[in-house]
Amino acid sequence: MTTKATALARLIRPQSIAVFGGKEAARVVEQCGKAGYRGAIWPVHPTRETVHGHRCYQSVAELPGAPDAAFIGVNRNLTVEILRELKQRGAGGAICYASGFAEAVSELPDGPALQAELVAAAGTMAMLGPNCYGFINMLDDALLWPDQHGMKHVDRGVAILTQSSNIALNISMQTRGLPIAYLMTAGNQAQTGLSALAAAAIEDERVTAVGLHIESFDDLEALQHLASRARALRKPVVALKVGRSVAAQRAALSHTASLAGNDRVSSALLKRLGIGRVHSLPQMLETLKLLHVCGPLPNNTVSAMSCSGGEASLMADAGVGKAVDFRDLRPEQLPTLRETLGAMVTLSNPLDYHTFVWGNQTRQAQAFSTVMGGEYGMNLIVLDFPRADRCDATDWTTTVDAVIDAQRETRAAVGVVSSLGETMPEAVASRLIAEGIVPFCGIDEALGAIEVAHGIHAAWERLVPAPLLSAQQVETDIISFYEERAKPTLAAYGVKIPYGMVADNPEKTVAIAERLGYPVALKGLGIAHKSDVGAVRLNIRSAAEVLAAASAMAPVASRFLVEVMAPKPVAELIVGAFRDPIVGPVLTVGAGGVLVDLLDDSAILLLPTNHQEIRDAIRGLRSSALVAGYRGGPRGDMNALVQLVASVAEYVADNATRLEELDLNPVLVLPEGEGAIAVDAFIRTRS
Repeated sequence: MTTKATALARLIRPQSIAVFGGKEAARVVEQCGKAGYRGAIWPVHPTRETVHGHRCYQSVAELPGAPDAAFIGVNRNLTVEILRELKQRGAGGAICYASGFAEAVSELPDGPALQAELVAAAGTMAMLGPNCYGFINMLDDALLWPDQHGMKHVDRGVAILTQSSNIALNISMQTRGLPIAYLMTAGNQAQTGLSALAAAAIEDERVTAVGLHIESFDDLEALQHLASRARALRKPVVALKVGRSVAAQRAALSHTASLAGNDRVSSALLKRLGIGRVHSLPQMLETLKLLHVCGPLPNNTVSAMSCSGGEASLMADAGVGKAVDFRDLRPEQLPTLRETLGAMVTLSNPLDYHTFVWGNQTRQAQAFSTVMGGEYGMNLIVLDFPRADRCDATDWTTTVDAVIDAQRETRAAVGVVSSLGETMPEAVASRLIAEGIVPFCGIDEALGAIEVAHGIHAAWERLVPAPLLSAQQVETDIISFYEERAKPTLAAYGVKIPYGMVADNPEKTVAIAERLGYPVALKGLGIAHKSDVGAVRLNIRSAAEVLAAASAMAPVASRFLVEVMAPKPVAELIVGAFRDPIVGPVLTVGAGGVLVDLLDDSAILLLPTNHQEIRDAIRGLRSSALVAGYRGGPRGDMNALVQLVASVAEYVADNATRLEELDLNPVLVLPEGEGAIAVDAFIRTRS
């Protein structure tokens, strides 16, 4: 483990706990007592003699020793003083509960300065917060948590981390059967962020998977380290990254005083690191259940069984748009299923096995094991339990017994899915997990979990990604390169551009056009969006046309670019780059030309990248069908397009600390073997 992880390990797995403050501190002591914490508890209070039966001390100096963990539940100014004393005493780490720091800039202008003072006081001692509830460790029953919760002791389970204390409190109340080993909050992440905290938790051999609820990325280096350790330890990580909407980005800014970042960049970053992205809290919990029981899935094929055609239809429809495959049953499975289920059952996947075998454990188990023997990535049985307070669940329990029998026989990956989240009893879910079966709450969530679990496996199968480029930026003036300067700059890196020359008056454009040969393209220079003001003319075929076009452009342009007219393309794409506030410079590739504003068809590439990643990104575009030869049309020069993007990536990497924006639109993809050419370019960069 790193030095940081070692320090955090002492904090999150403490042998001794000190608490400071009144009501909140007393609740920490109370929760430790309820959970059966076996370590030392040292309350500190200037006037009380005991707190919940534990002797009170009046100061840090009076404590019997240096505590492994401390909960500081006092006002913000006193928090700084106590933190400094704990550091001097040699404590392992502290939770800073108080708010009023950098998250409250408008109300308390001194908040950021006080937060900086807090970090300085902690020094190298681990510190979570401020504006932080703390954490719950149900492996060792250690709770630095000033509130009630819904968790219980586990011997192994998942770790869930969030910046939001209230989100953590809500998660603690889940009744889905998910065994939660650690539930941790990070607050403002002033010193220790989610990534470092998760890296400490993942080193615990009793932790099986990690879930992150992320409002803002705290430290890219720490996140990359977490992903690396997850891969090495074969412990998957999933993330619920908020900020897809403008409103969510504003909320993140106001809550954490940090940037939420571009959502497409967030997706690209998580994918590159092999961290599965989920889009809701229920999906995160269901995905963690799957990963806890089965780990990442080697393939995305799914079998589904239910006793209702309606449920089978719900399952099939839920798979639309998800990367899951309801592969057909194999021919060798059909005779046994026909014999078991009878002549009236349609043998398909998803399979509606009707109610002919309902209540018959032996025949149900035979049908289930036959389907499970088809080597699917995951085998699902839809089963919604009746209300326990009004109904008899005997036949449903028989079905669960049959599923368990079939799983024991086949050792396949199996999940029982309730179509409604509330119809999966917690006791049943806990029993299924103990048997190595995933109890899914919700069909959509189950299929989403399968998609994510397979995606993590696929990411781990790829080569370990290179470290991201530094996001550090020079602070100098921003200058713009229009195409007469941008094109030669990129041509030096291997980007193919049309041959052309610059004229400083309309008359000279004619001489240049005659020299280049017709047809030519004419453009007014120094204009960012030339087509909007009529500063572009294509396919000019005579001197008179050149002069007329240049004269018409003269009111908006004083200089002109005359170029050899590019050939007719197979497809037009855009290749660009921009600076993300979190990740730094990133590439984009997508539908270009007039389609760039009409189609939401683009992909993000983080840097450094390689030819295979570029090729995969292009193939993922809807517009890539044009490059492949749409409806019998000519195939585009994919190799040349990939090389052009790679050349742009090299330029961006070499200028990573200065580049603000780059735009090549359109890039003309010519027929196979003829190349790809950038006919317009624009660069904004630091001087």
